[in-house]
Amino acid sequence: MTQETRKLLDRADERLRQDDSIAGIIRGFWDRVRSGDLGILPVAVGLVVISAVFTTLNPLFIAPNNLVNLLFDCATVGVISLGVVCVLMLGEIDLSVGSMSGLASALVGVIWIKMGFPLPLAILAALAAGAIIGAIYATLLNWIGMPSFISTLSGLLAILGMQLYLLGSGGSINLPYASNMVKFGQLMIMPDWFSHTVALLPGIILLWGGIGIARRRRAVGLSAQPLGLLLVKTVVLTAALQFAVWYLNLGRGVPWMFGLFVLLVVILNYALTRTKWGRSMFAVGGNREAARRSGINVKRIYLSAFMLCSTLAALGGMLSAARLASSSQQAGTGDVNLNAIAAAVIGGTSLFGGRGSAYSALLGIIVIQAISNGLTLLNLSSSLRYMITGGVLAIAVIIDSLARRSRATHGRG
Repeated sequence: MTQETRKLLDRADERLRQDDSIAGIIRGFWDRVRSGDLGILPVAVGLVVISAVFTTLNPLFIAPNNLVNLLFDCATVGVISLGVVCVLMLGEIDLSVGSMSGLASALVGVIWIKMGFPLPLAILAALAAGAIIGAIYATLLNWIGMPSFISTLSGLLAILGMQLYLLGSGGSINLPYASNMVKFGQLMIMPDWFSHTVALLPGIILLWGGIGIARRRRAVGLSAQPLGLLLVKTVVLTAALQFAVWYLNLGRGVPWMFGLFVLLVVILNYALTRTKWGRSMFAVGGNREAARRSGINVKRIYLSAFMLCSTLAALGGMLSAARLASSSQQAGTGDVNLNAIAAAVIGGTSLFGGRGSAYSALLGIIVIQAISNGLTLLNLSSSLRYMITGGVLAIAVIIDSLARRSRATHGRG
């Protein structure tokens, strides 16, 4: 080894040691932001601003029971948005998720109430309908080359027609208030001890995983995150979650329906970040042809994404029916499509494919529902909600476009 090479290695090692410090980590974070890797920063800033504005205008916004109702509402459209994340990551779109949720709601009402079949069978039938419709979209894309924008727009109209046909002239089917389904959508709350226990898990996972990663990196001579910093992150995260649960428990508590939504987010996040399927999703979204040449079954990835999207839309429709105790012709209409797609984009999923996270749906829908809830408390018209949500969506797309440009410039540099 030459003396010059040794000096270069020593300098690199010194830089790694500096990056382990607090100042180095802050500098690294700033470098990532400058390169276009914004993470959850825009959403976090947006939530702080929205909360501050609505709390100033109406202090009831941060009342525990109001936040509990907000979480109930987040779960219904949030589950739909979770499926939208999958197709957006591939650079595709599904414009029929709202109609699919309405059809699922109608199917449950007809099969369970009108035909008298057991509720679990009605739920399975609705989920199967969602999977079949998603498979049809993927087939049209894979074998005919029909753009997803066109196929799902056609599907929106066809599915809406099926929904209206199933519900008939009555237009709606009331679900029994005493049923477990309606109780789940309106009343079921986690016990205090259980919600506090669940709030401990993210910190435990962060600490355990961080220690494991640090040990493996040091074993091969790489720098690793200092244990002290990892402990600080764990304590801050755990304290924040415990405070949130404690505050919600001052009211009704944490809804089971929101817990189901968060569980689905965690499962999808694991699938996207820890499995071969997830890596293939990012690869196909980033460059379809390169993914195909590397041996990835691109058609199968599209099939899985569209099937998952429509199935989650069906599940979201059933949760909405449970929330409203009704299957009606209005289910899935209005701003459901807008909110589901906007939540994914606002949360950080790119419209251009190749970048996104399951947590995008969670963060994005909280932003949207916070806006909707705040405007409702102020007795403002729905027209303002549409305009503000549209503006927030436009800002999210602008940020995404600027971040892509910054990453491209940084990559060339």
